[in-house]
Amino acid sequence: MDHATLATGEEDWAVVQRFLPPGWQEQARTLGALRRCRGFADAATLLRVLLIHLADGCSLRETAARAAEGGLVTVSDVALLKRLRACGEWFRWMASGLMAQWVARQPQAVFGPGLHIRVIDGTTVSEPGATGSTWRLHYATGLPSLRCDEVHVTDPGVGESFQRFTVAAGDLLIGDRGFAHRAGVRYVADGGGAVIVRMHLTNLPLVDARGRSFPVLRRLRTLRATQLGDWPACLSDTAGVLAGRVCAVKKSRQAAARARAKAARESRKQGHQVRPDTLEAAGYIFVFTTLDARFPASAVLEMYRARWQIELAFKRLKSIVALGHLKKTDPKGARAWLQGKLLVAFLIEALLMAGERFSPWGYPLDDPRPPLSVAGDLAHAAPA
Repeated sequence: MDHATLATGEEDWAVVQRFLPPGWQEQARTLGALRRCRGFADAATLLRVLLIHLADGCSLRETAARAAEGGLVTVSDVALLKRLRACGEWFRWMASGLMAQWVARQPQAVFGPGLHIRVIDGTTVSEPGATGSTWRLHYATGLPSLRCDEVHVTDPGVGESFQRFTVAAGDLLIGDRGFAHRAGVRYVADGGGAVIVRMHLTNLPLVDARGRSFPVLRRLRTLRATQLGDWPACLSDTAGVLAGRVCAVKKSRQAAARARAKAARESRKQGHQVRPDTLEAAGYIFVFTTLDARFPASAVLEMYRARWQIELAFKRLKSIVALGHLKKTDPKGARAWLQGKLLVAFLIEALLMAGERFSPWGYPLDDPRPPLSVAGDLAHAAPA
């Protein structure tokens, strides 16, 4: 590696560090990521090496080789995995700090008094290389803390379900359409929790107060522009009737066109013709929630939008940054990996947003940083 490349790398790394929250190096020791250095000169070196793994998508073995080649540290891939496992809470602390400094936070009222909000999602992870294995991570991340409080590692064939997670009274689980199944919603309700879950037209059959099929599409057609829909609806199964609501918003013309084009592409890929009602429904975002009327439709949709931001972070990472190697049987390592990916996501957002707000020197000074928005409103959001 020549001197010019090394010099450029050092300058870039100095800029990246300007974006991290104050006290981030001290927190590495406080939170147990760097209690003993063992080859790492300081917290900055540790983070820099782990970002090779988390941001570049290198395997732990390749990360170790790059770190040695760059003169950062000589360490084995096994030792790096141990370091990664100890860094989960440190990653979470830095990601939360980045969100507070660079991301416009939702009003505290939106998150709801007395609610423990948990974003539930899953992602498929593949080891690099032709012989790498593939598995699925099922995880729960708290809002607004960004703390990953539960993670399960399974084969990729294991589907998404609320039933894979523990539920306590006061929990609010927010999930996308893959979680819209009656058994999972009932499971959360029986555990004393509530849900906000996005729907398809058919994957979560609902009924009205008289027990008749709930006419989702007919209700959606009544919405105009930015008007919000809020209609009582019930989930009916062998355990009885569970009261809830459908909350909805109409997408902008541009967002609706993108969603319909995507639905048409997916149908062609699967070898069948897309249904007209599917195309029509793609022009709306609609969710089912068991929250009561204390939470208006605007609050329900804002809470879903907060969940959307986490999903968009992972979508960007999967499309831009290759996902790196992780020991399949190591839930603690998986949790730390997820926290690290969230850190990378918010760091990328901060760099992008700073770039959009041009300064002639190209990086932030020590002045207070203006709040920046990660995702736009639901009506203009890209389709999930």
